[in-house]
Amino acid sequence: MKYILVFLILLTALYCKKPNNNDLPKATHTAPPSIPFKNYLGINLFEWDFVEPNLQQVISERKMHLVKGFGGIRHYLDWEKIELTEGKFTFNPSHSGSWHYDSMYERTKKENVDILVCLKTIPPWLMNTYPEGERDYENVPAPYGSNRSDPASYILQAKAGFQFAARYGSNTNIDQSLISLNTNSRWPGDEANVIKIGLGMIKYIECDNERDKWWKGPKAEQSAEEYAANLSAFYDGHKGKLGNNVGVKTADPSMKVVMAGLSIPDPSYVARMIEWCRKNRGLRADGSIDLCFDVINYHIYPNDTDHTKTSKATVGVAPELSSIGRIADDFLKMSKAQTKNMEVWVTETGYDVATGSIQRAIPIGNKSSFITQADWNLRTALLYARHRINKSVFYMLDDVNLNSNVQFSSSGFVNADYSPRPSWYYMQQAKSLLGDYSYDQTLNSDPLVDLYKLKDKEIYVLTIPDQVGRTGKYTLDLGKSKQAIIHTLQQDKEKMSSTTVATLQGKLEISVTETPIFIEKL
Repeated sequence: MKYILVFLILLTALYCKKPNNNDLPKATHTAPPSIPFKNYLGINLFEWDFVEPNLQQVISERKMHLVKGFGGIRHYLDWEKIELTEGKFTFNPSHSGSWHYDSMYERTKKENVDILVCLKTIPPWLMNTYPEGERDYENVPAPYGSNRSDPASYILQAKAGFQFAARYGSNTNIDQSLISLNTNSRWPGDEANVIKIGLGMIKYIECDNERDKWWKGPKAEQSAEEYAANLSAFYDGHKGKLGNNVGVKTADPSMKVVMAGLSIPDPSYVARMIEWCRKNRGLRADGSIDLCFDVINYHIYPNDTDHTKTSKATVGVAPELSSIGRIADDFLKMSKAQTKNMEVWVTETGYDVATGSIQRAIPIGNKSSFITQADWNLRTALLYARHRINKSVFYMLDDVNLNSNVQFSSSGFVNADYSPRPSWYYMQQAKSLLGDYSYDQTLNSDPLVDLYKLKDKEIYVLTIPDQVGRTGKYTLDLGKSKQAIIHTLQQDKEKMSSTTVATLQGKLEISVTETPIFIEKL
């Protein structure tokens, strides 16, 4: 404990200095990609975050209200939920958990909330092919003893991908004889599953989660080449070689396959996957490599490490003071060089509030860790917009255990009773005001001054990129505008506090803090 306190004192002293913003993008007048800011406000969640307890078939209006506060969702879907018995699929209700996925996905689509489904883990019948002492639901998704370098070893998971895409994708021209639905009822009066094709509810599916599971050993960790083989089966049945009911693209060519988010954010892992595709899938007609994924994906939580396998975090840090911006640039550079600018997503990021977590947001001045968590989460979204990552998704809607010091256990945006925390309110307010705007350029680095545009409308976002309670002044030049609206975040409201003010010959002096402030040009 003594050494941790000494470390924190030194860390605080370091951050009292003006932060090093060399990795921030320079102001540019080139047209940026038009990515709405709401793309950076995604949230991870589970089935129970849609429904009331013990009412799996009924969408909870109070929970849906929370879900709609985000710009998109990533749904963790355990494979066993849809295939409890090998070859017998159930979706509505699922025979594992009695979940009604049709209802969940239909409502999400109706609310215009983008959804990524992460099909993860292995079902019990596959796990049981492993020796008793090596069974883990996060093992490699192939029967024990399989050749992990052979796409055919992953045909079972790839068949599950086909069945899911056939039901929830957009292709209505699928032979029903290829559908393996279990239409048997479990008990008298139980609702039976009904074959449905091309419901058009899901556009993105992720092939498992963190397949580079180094901490679980060989039974669960895949090399880049092994995971590429896995993806090739899942993507299109290894270019159709594994059968007409294998692979997501075989069912719906328009559904996008997202690679599993990497636990170690290393672009070279993806580069090795690309090289495997070159050797084993060849080239497309346009000369590009026939890749078996449509989106590059990694996970990263801002803290005091360099995010390598051997580094150990001790505390979360403000996003701008961490290495996440540099790593984002590294992934984008790799994507541009090797994939013709394939989209890059970050599908897990965030902060804990527990005092002993190595990923905790720290109290700052009169701000509790809950307020710092809200500040830093929103500033993380702003950072990814600034670096032009295509999407970011936060971990996660509710806590695993608020009282646990285990990392990622207390990163929720809502409390156990689903009452919102400041992190949810900040996301909701940012989405309401800025969600349809796109990042244009950064005008200043300290304080950070970002310009967002929506057609002829402009909003400026100003933040001190620090974590010691530092404040400052900035004179914003609004040109010929005689007025502006100052929008201020509120910790317990769904809309920002807004005040219309007059400029002085187009200039407006703003008090800036470590909580973002929003200036709307009139």
